[in-house]
Amino acid sequence: MASTLDIDDQQRSLEAAVSQALEYARTAGADACEIGASVQQGMEINVRQGSVETLEMARDQGIGVTLYLGQRRASVSSSDASHASLVDAVNRALDIARYTGEDPAAGLADPALLARELPDMGGHHPWALAPDEGIELARRCEQGGLAVEGIDSSDGASLTTSEGVSVYGNSHGFMGVTRASHHALSCMMIARDGSGMQRDHDYTVSCDAARLREPEAVGRVAAEQAMARLGAQTMDTGRMPVIFTPNMARSLIGHLLNAIAGGAIFRDASFLCEAMGERLFPEWLSLGERPREYGALASSAYDDDGVYTRDNEFIREGRLTSWMLSTYSARRLGLVTTGNAGGARNVRLQAPLTPEKELLGSVERGVMVTELMGQGVNTVTGDYSRGAAGFLIEKGKIVAPVEEFTIAGNLRDMFHNLVALGDDVDRRSSVHTGSWLIDDMMIAG
Repeated sequence: MASTLDIDDQQRSLEAAVSQALEYARTAGADACEIGASVQQGMEINVRQGSVETLEMARDQGIGVTLYLGQRRASVSSSDASHASLVDAVNRALDIARYTGEDPAAGLADPALLARELPDMGGHHPWALAPDEGIELARRCEQGGLAVEGIDSSDGASLTTSEGVSVYGNSHGFMGVTRASHHALSCMMIARDGSGMQRDHDYTVSCDAARLREPEAVGRVAAEQAMARLGAQTMDTGRMPVIFTPNMARSLIGHLLNAIAGGAIFRDASFLCEAMGERLFPEWLSLGERPREYGALASSAYDDDGVYTRDNEFIREGRLTSWMLSTYSARRLGLVTTGNAGGARNVRLQAPLTPEKELLGSVERGVMVTELMGQGVNTVTGDYSRGAAGFLIEKGKIVAPVEEFTIAGNLRDMFHNLVALGDDVDRRSSVHTGSWLIDDMMIAG
């Protein structure tokens, strides 16, 4: 039977719980308090070879209490939002705070920086999907892949759908509500020939189920990608240009954001600690966030501190122009928060985009990376070394799949050696980017 969360009722319940806990914390002696509470309901279906492997219906609730005695801070979390549980959480946090050290940077955000306008971000689209309907969609996805000639078998198809509401309130009188939904369909297909077996996947994701791609198309793309990897060769060792496909390029943006996060900067744990104002990328590239973009996956009117969100430019015309700061990290650095408690939201790049064929055609001999393995990235030094798989490029054309090689360099050099961005922009996450062509990386076969 199809069901969705009674989100209006849940919101009222959470708002009441947060208000009660804030009032109790005040009367119990806390100098300041902030509380986050959420409820989420969802379903996950996994199908393999046409049979249902798992069907999970889940409902999660959580509440976190953070309070301050002067500049002593303590946090307690619970999955029970009852009044008795909240009273216990506040009391335990008070007990803990009395034993913690004072931290000059601790405390709520400046009241003047808290969000005042809380518009609908367009991120809540409930999907009244019955389990049998979800199973049918997952089966159609898998069947779309199995119908591709040459496919040996499937490693399964998955459908997930969820919706929830979260409330954040603090003793400055701020109360913010976020409603959100998340729907996804994915498939992993297996191809086999005399050279061995290969697998690959594809997926579609959106906050609105109406924007998901057709299930058969997801399965078909997964199958075609798996087929393309058959007969993979090894690589020769040498220096050459590398094309990172959009999903792989997204990880490079993640390394940049980690390196400019305030926590890494005040701990002196980033290779970019002294780079403010430095040109890191070609001057034709700018990178920022658009946290209030309507209907986007990570939109929010306020950050995890209740601070209003706004467009931020982290890279402007190639130069680093801003750290990514929460209230706490900003105070540690003697700066003002950028509204980034909880991270960046809806990262967007501004750059001239090169057509895919033209991007590929510009490479005399290189490699296209479609898969990365391992965790060989040191954000303190910027050193980068990861296992990879993809395709060999010769004279502007893909000539063979390749695997079991390593790509290595330094993130600072990689950013500086960015040659072009492809127009194959992938919008299936909060970070939108096309392929990256980076010149002169070390390939070890």
